[in-house]
Amino acid sequence: MPRYLMTWELDQTKIPIDPKERAATWFPMIQMVKQDMQSGKLKEWGTHIGEMKGFGVYEGSEEEAGRMVQKYVPFVQFTTHPIITIDQMEKLAKEMAQ
Repeated sequence: MPRYLMTWELDQTKIPIDPKERAATWFPMIQMVKQDMQSGKLKEWGTHIGEMKGFGVYEGSEEEAGRMVQKYVPFVQFTTHPIITIDQMEKLAKEMAQ
């Protein structure tokens, strides 16, 4: 199954200045992340403390990954990179050595 490293950043122009209003915006997004993790497709999710950006590791088809990130628009912008496991890298290295 394809895996993707997704780096993300909140669009600060969409974030309320008032902390209570900000929390009201963030709680629904936090729940969406938790739901994506419970589905088993989103394997990891982390935030760079104080930077309003972070990362996720998603496992699924390109179409599924595309649908997942669209749920967070317009508040979050993603950059997505396909990744492989160490076992896949080892297999590639062995093929190169032949």
